[in-house]
Amino acid sequence: MARNVVVGTAGHIDHGKTALVRALTGVDTDRLPEEKRRGVTIEPGFAALALGEWELALVDVPGHERFIRNMLAGATGLDLAMLVVAADDSVMPQTREHLEILRFLDLKAGVIVLTKCDLADPGWLALVEDDIRGLVRGTFLEGADIVRTSAATGAGISALKTALASACARLPARLDLGVFRMAIDRSFSMPGQGTVVTGTVSSGEVRPGDEVDWLPVGKALRVRGIERHGRSVESAGRGTRAALNLAGVHHTEITRGHELGTPGAFAVERVLTVELSRAGMASGPLRRRGRYKLHLGTAEVSALLEPLGSTASDDVLDASAPRLVQLLLAEPVASFHGEPFVLRAESPAETVGGGRIVHASSRRCRGRDHATLERLERLRSGAAGERLEAVLALAGLATPTDALLATRSGIPLAEIPHALGALESSGRLVALALGPRRSIRLPAGLVLDLEDRVRRALDRLHTASPRAMAFPRASVAPALPDLPPELVAGLLERLGANGSALLTDRTVALAGRGPALTQAERKLLEVLAEKIEAGGVSPPETSELAAAAGTLAPAVPQLLALLRDQGRVAEINSQLYLAADVEAEIRSRVRAKLADGSSLTMAELRDLLGTTRKYAVPLGEYLDRAGVTRREGDTRRLGPGVK
Repeated sequence: MARNVVVGTAGHIDHGKTALVRALTGVDTDRLPEEKRRGVTIEPGFAALALGEWELALVDVPGHERFIRNMLAGATGLDLAMLVVAADDSVMPQTREHLEILRFLDLKAGVIVLTKCDLADPGWLALVEDDIRGLVRGTFLEGADIVRTSAATGAGISALKTALASACARLPARLDLGVFRMAIDRSFSMPGQGTVVTGTVSSGEVRPGDEVDWLPVGKALRVRGIERHGRSVESAGRGTRAALNLAGVHHTEITRGHELGTPGAFAVERVLTVELSRAGMASGPLRRRGRYKLHLGTAEVSALLEPLGSTASDDVLDASAPRLVQLLLAEPVASFHGEPFVLRAESPAETVGGGRIVHASSRRCRGRDHATLERLERLRSGAAGERLEAVLALAGLATPTDALLATRSGIPLAEIPHALGALESSGRLVALALGPRRSIRLPAGLVLDLEDRVRRALDRLHTASPRAMAFPRASVAPALPDLPPELVAGLLERLGANGSALLTDRTVALAGRGPALTQAERKLLEVLAEKIEAGGVSPPETSELAAAAGTLAPAVPQLLALLRDQGRVAEINSQLYLAADVEAEIRSRVRAKLADGSSLTMAELRDLLGTTRKYAVPLGEYLDRAGVTRREGDTRRLGPGVK
């Protein structure tokens, strides 16, 4: 089975890149009338070349400095580079800039091609080769083959094919995240087919019938069919050029700079944290809040540069050491962890740096946000497990899909479940229940922070109601409005399990945080209990108790609730409390009376309890709610059970 490699040309204008591709493949990649008329490549061109076990997709990029944007669009997704230098010209400005760009695109191997060798004598050729060796020293092309060729005579073309096959064999394996992604470089309409887009598949695989995300628009599209180099195929995978026939979009809507990807796998954001390098850059220092052009995939987006962890100096980057910065974008883009990018100045138009994506976010990281900075550093340089943990911590309470975790951490999709399991078994990841059938996995540090927030919320409730022994569970979530109620419930269960909180079916209180009563309130508490106990089945109502409490009347409802939570009284309704032993005796009498299947009228209930209708009516309603009785019209029978 053929192994796919994307090979791109690079070099100065008129150094023979297009003629070289034509000599290798027989394909003239200059397809536009203006390109034919001017003899200048304006848009990237494409051709296929089979070399034994290798199937090469050749990308011919423009060499003119005015078309660097188009060159960058064509250079996305390259595996291998052919740096082209004309023998009669030697190294020129775009030779240098293209090489800088290729370095930032994370290429690992390539071939240097000396073209137009029929126009130079051997002595000159040796000087040109020395010039090239000096140029590529310290880059991925140091030690690469230099092949002398002439597209006019065919000299060296066979040797170049051999060198390309050899370079392919030396290529290190490229990481494939296992999720489909293709940056679009062309969009057009074909008669009878509709919209067709082309691009280089940089990850995963796509098949006819698949649904893909149109990024950054966020709309789902369907793939009708796939072609590779003019042939219909059943799939297109990483390292191939593909033309996709799409349903659901007009060709004028989807353009270069847009992307297609696995649904839900890519975040579309306007703030990118990146590792920026300026190694070998001759341009001056970059400025805080300076305006630049970000080239990512086939997109070009205006960006403001904001350093992370920097000093107050305006000069941000004046050294070659890579460092973290944030790019604040004019438009949202899709990206993945580790994706290479190039940064260019707006004026004068020149390449000023490049690097790789670390994280995409919807908000900036402030200089004092040390926790976020630490997570970004781990995401930048940590091992796979550390990166995944950092991604989850940065996601907060969101629940990323496995596909999104893959693109944000740089871990292949197939390895995500194992990586999550390893974090959970080590205690670095906690599964938090959100009800009987749902849970969320959060970093242990984040769970500890959330537990602390819940404890502080409970502490505020205790402080606001010092006479309360406990609080309804439902009262905690409103005190934390930014957290989902089901998450608060799960956190309360964890606090109960570790002994930090005391839970009942309906209430919660901080462990060791009992009621805080004044001496007068403690005395009134006992007076209320005595009066209710003395009243039997006809105790004084709450309003009567409050009236007798004088200046402490406002405390009576909370003190009665405290007696209820202590189990000393039972709350019949807001105006009526019974001593706990009296309430138990009432239950026992009613159950015994109805045990033979008989029924009770309200008058009979009143007489059975030895009270008045004023008390019998609320007591009957209470017994119904408690399940002791079941009302049938004007009578009551034995209920289904105690509630």
